[in-house]
Amino acid sequence: MDEKKSLTLKDLPDEDKPREKMMTLGKKQLSNAELVAILLRTGVPGKSAVAMAQEVLASAGNSLTALSQADAKHFRSIHGMALAKTATLMAALELGWRMQGEIAAERKLVMDNSTDLFNYLLPVLVDLDHEEFWAVYMNNTFKVLGRQRISMGGQSDTNVDLRILFRGAIEHKATLIAVAHNHPSGSLRPSSADKTLTRRISEAGNLLGIKLTEHLIIALGLNGKADYYSFHDNGQI
Repeated sequence: MDEKKSLTLKDLPDEDKPREKMMTLGKKQLSNAELVAILLRTGVPGKSAVAMAQEVLASAGNSLTALSQADAKHFRSIHGMALAKTATLMAALELGWRMQGEIAAERKLVMDNSTDLFNYLLPVLVDLDHEEFWAVYMNNTFKVLGRQRISMGGQSDTNVDLRILFRGAIEHKATLIAVAHNHPSGSLRPSSADKTLTRRISEAGNLLGIKLTEHLIIALGLNGKADYYSFHDNGQI
């Protein structure tokens, strides 16, 4: 569709112009649809940018978290969502996750509980369509020395090489290690393989003097909300 013939934000009444509203009242006063409309910039004939933004949000149950999981095919299936609009919106959603990771890291670089670890790793694990396994390396005071992706897998499993896992710990001079992986299925229930792997990591760490402090499973539920299962909090470490 020729965007020159599209409705623009200038065509809307003043009270419906998101950009002007942001400049006048501040960004906190805008709805999610108005913020998305600013990213989309234009609508299509018969549909304003705000109306299109509302349609985009509705396609993901009005959940920004669920929307961040959508791929380009999902966005392009919505009338008017051309390449530029799709790329802009996907980039903005990804930046949101990355910012959350930075905030968590800056707020607390000491990962001594499952909630902090969850917030620290959420941005890199939450919206993947495949499993990944990550490690966080720490010193005796739980201060983070570094984090590393250990492996990538399919939709239901990923192979973890303990040599790579502990080589990273040795390189970071870590004495504590926490690990996490995601379940694209949305289930937080640990599998028998997850339990076996946790035990193997713990036993290998004990031999090297590197203690396993936590293993998290991170997933998005059907409601689009991210949550986690903690092996430590459930007495399995």
